[in-house]
Amino acid sequence: MLDNEIQQEENKNRKKFRKGVYLLPNLITSASLFGGFYAIIASLDGNFEHAAIAIIISGILDGLDGRVARLTGSSSKFGVEYDSLADVIAFGLAPGVLIFTWALRPFGRYGWLAAFLYVVCGALRLARFNVQITT
Repeated sequence: MLDNEIQQEENKNRKKFRKGVYLLPNLITSASLFGGFYAIIASLDGNFEHAAIAIIISGILDGLDGRVARLTGSSSKFGVEYDSLADVIAFGLAPGVLIFTWALRPFGRYGWLAAFLYVVCGALRLARFNVQITT
């Protein structure tokens, strides 16, 4: 009887640990997404150095989330899609806003068009990558 209770308690603890393991890669992706968001806000405030550093940190975190998911056996379709969304923000939109606010604003419409083209190219590249992974 006591052995059965101990076994049930161990199973509960194991399930809690697994939930934490499954959450870890998505927390890292969320941190990367935050870096992209912060880079946009910093760019709009004129803190270009902080924005660039945030984008670099997002890149480091982006390299970690997939590795952690594979090492812990917690890869999922949701994680792939969430990572892709975070990548569009951190490596498409955030650099586009940084480039526009730092250097392209004096060019008016042409400046924002150039920055937007960068964002579109980043989004298309990630979309193509996602399609190639699933096929």
